[in-house]
Amino acid sequence: MLYAILGIISVISIILLFITIYYNKFRFAIIKIEEAENNIDILFEKKIQLLERTRPIIKKELKLKEFLDDIEFLHETQINHFEMNNSLKELHNELNKTLDEHEKLHKSESLTSIIEEINSNEEAILGSTKFYNDNVVIFNQLVSGFPSSLVGIIWGYKKKEFYNNEKKEMYEILNEK
Repeated sequence: MLYAILGIISVISIILLFITIYYNKFRFAIIKIEEAENNIDILFEKKIQLLERTRPIIKKELKLKEFLDDIEFLHETQINHFEMNNSLKELHNELNKTLDEHEKLHKSESLTSIIEEINSNEEAILGSTKFYNDNVVIFNQLVSGFPSSLVGIIWGYKKKEFYNNEKKEMYEILNEK
C-alpha cells in the first residue's frame, strides 16, 4: 500500500515537473518574442518618422505635389506587424526608386543624412525580425513537438507567424524530419 502511494506521488511529481519545465520553455519563448515585437514597433515608428522627413525635401527638390502619401495611412489604421513591415518596405522601395531616377537628390546633405539613418534603421529592423523569427521557430517547435504540445494544448498556445517565407519554409523542413 505504501509503495503504491509512493508510486502515485512519484508519477504525479514527474508529471508536474514535466509540465513546469515545458511551461517555462513556452514562457521564455513568449517573453523573447514580445521583446522582439516591442523592438520592431520602435524601429517601425522611427522608420515612419524618417520617411516622413524625406517627403518635404523631395517634394521641394522635384517640385512634386505628392510623394509617399501612403505613409499617412500607416498612422490612421491599426495594422499588424507583418502588414506594417510590407507597407514600409514598399515605401522604402518607392524612395529608393525616386533616388535612383533623380541624381540631383544625392546632392542634398540633409536628405543624404536621412537616407543613412533609414539604412541603419533597416539593418536594425532586419536584426530584430531575425531575432523574432528565431524565437518563433523555438515556440512553434514547442507547440508542434511531443511532449511539449500537451502543455501547449493546456494553455491554448497556437503557432505564430514568421516575418518572411524563408524562415517558414525552413521550419516546415525541420518539422518534417
